[in-house]
Amino acid sequence: MPMTAEEIETMIRADIPDAVVEITDLAGDGDHYAARVVSESFRGLPRVRQHQRVYAALGGRMGGVLHALQLTTSTPS
Repeated sequence: MPMTAEEIETMIRADIPDAVVEITDLAGDGDHYAARVVSESFRGLPRVRQHQRVYAALGGRMGGVLHALQLTTSTPS
């Protein structure tokens, strides 16, 4: 069963509490999402490490329950 946008957001916020998270269902199928995650905790981290933090927050669900996630990360302006 696919994950909901709310489940994805909840998992990310649980692991990265200061994150501002926006989730978009790209295909309307509950299986292909885009996530924009903004967090002060990303400051000084390379983009790859920022993405790894988000994937870690999802607890290994990428490629399984969560088929596809287009990810954009940044720090607050």
